[in-house]
Amino acid sequence: MKYIKYLFMAVIALALVLIALANREPVTLTVLPQGLAEWVNWNFIITLPLFLVILGSIVSGLLIGFVWEWFREHHLRAEAKAQRKERDQLAREVDSLKGRRNEGKDEILALVEDA
Repeated sequence: MKYIKYLFMAVIALALVLIALANREPVTLTVLPQGLAEWVNWNFIITLPLFLVILGSIVSGLLIGFVWEWFREHHLRAEAKAQRKERDQLAREVDSLKGRRNEGKDEILALVEDA
């Protein structure tokens, strides 16, 4: 299974290298459209190789998706935390009730009865 994982990672790395080699042409990215940039009198312009734009888009999309899912699943994590807290409280209560039930008894017999 470990070798399949390494093979898969090697194929992905090879694909990324091929994409980078095939898309080395520089592209110009601007923040605002030309008409709006003239009206505001400001525009951020950067020239990058196309493969950086492609890979950057993939990475930013993954990050946005991870953050979105983290916020979306917040209520599940909160509910699980509340259930863990209740479970721990009930376990403590059961232990204290077992202790009360076995007061005044022989310790060995109390352990055998609890098992």
